[in-house]
Amino acid sequence: MIKAQHIDKHYGDLKVLNDVSIHIKKGEIVSIVGSSGAGKTTLLQIIGTLEKADNNPNTSIEINDVDVAQLKNKALAKFRNQNIGFIFQFHQLLPEFTAIENVCIPAFINKTSKKDAEQKAQELLEFLNLKDRMHHKPSELSGGEQQRVAVARALINNPAVILADEPSGNLDSVTAEQLHKLFFDLRKEFNQTFVIVTHNKGLADMADRKLEMKDGKIIG
Repeated sequence: MIKAQHIDKHYGDLKVLNDVSIHIKKGEIVSIVGSSGAGKTTLLQIIGTLEKADNNPNTSIEINDVDVAQLKNKALAKFRNQNIGFIFQFHQLLPEFTAIENVCIPAFINKTSKKDAEQKAQELLEFLNLKDRMHHKPSELSGGEQQRVAVARALINNPAVILADEPSGNLDSVTAEQLHKLFFDLRKEFNQTFVIVTHNKGLADMADRKLEMKDGKIIG
């Protein structure tokens, strides 16, 4: 499902990732833990094609047997839209749009018809217990509701991979626990692969596998 090999990343003279390799199977939920500055988010962004690794002939990043490092910008953006869903600590919802409109945006980018996009968005929001909130704007939703809208947005194009960066970091403990359980419900329902960067020990320990990073390397 995901095979990333020999990933290096520098920002100027600062080496953030040091020869990182990672292999994640389809349907697996993997957590990545480590102190701030260990390189977790940078690795997640490179896997998700939001950042580029350093030029290195030994580097490769394969998702669903596609070497994404070889894709040009337009093809890469299309691949990302169709195959990868992102969930961030801060939900990144557009405040002027309703919940269902926010969820539909990646589908519209994928040239899905308005009717089909709205039908899929409605199904997802109902699955996430937001049936009565889908026409509310983010300012009218609780933090947990906003994050569930962000989850629906990540799922709208049926991506094979969900990448989550501190998804519960801005939530209270009860809401965070509900979100964590939701990831496993989604895996059971849709068989998606999850890679989750988190400082939350409970979520990290729930994963099928926990990888620890330190000083730009995976150490366990």
